[in-house]
Amino acid sequence: MRTRKLAVGGFEFTPDIHSDHRGLFFSPLQDEAFVAAVGHRFPVAQTNHSRSAKGVLRGLHFTASPPGQVKYVYCARGRALDAVVDIRVGSPTFGQWDLVTLDSESCRAVYIPDGLAHAFLALEDDTLMSYLVSSAYQADLEHAIDPFDPAIGLPWPHDVEFLLSARDTDAPRLAEAETRGMLPTYADCLPTAPPAGPAVRPDQPGVALRD
Repeated sequence: MRTRKLAVGGFEFTPDIHSDHRGLFFSPLQDEAFVAAVGHRFPVAQTNHSRSAKGVLRGLHFTASPPGQVKYVYCARGRALDAVVDIRVGSPTFGQWDLVTLDSESCRAVYIPDGLAHAFLALEDDTLMSYLVSSAYQADLEHAIDPFDPAIGLPWPHDVEFLLSARDTDAPRLAEAETRGMLPTYADCLPTAPPAGPAVRPDQPGVALRD
């Protein structure tokens, strides 16, 4: 698995793909590679899936911190433009962003730590996104920021007819969210939890990386 650190925190992971006459197999989350990059295991509490038509834009979303939430996202079918924005007040990269193209060909995934807002734009019909998250959904903790905020300046393509929820359409801009006290602080989002357990080594029995 290949790893790239994102400009605003978080990581992009690209797995090896095993293919033959039957199709393909890949492992989007691999404990050893994740621990080597992040320093602890990913704490899965819930899995989520969304299916979107071309032009659907979901985000920018984040969870209030504390308690916060971390995500591991990949595209199981179709293609999406995935965006992460640093919204941690006091962060040296506050307001900056990074983009990753997720698709079912490269099978890459994105780890989104606490304090980064997340959005994706479906670039094809029937784009299926899969999320691993560290906590269950709590409506009162979930917030959104305007994905078209010019102060952030995300470079969404111009040849798309965007489809947003009412929540995302009416979301405040970053400066307004900061004024309203919605944003997490950099200090609140620094990792403090100890590792969840030892990483599994490839030479340990019971590890299968292909089927």
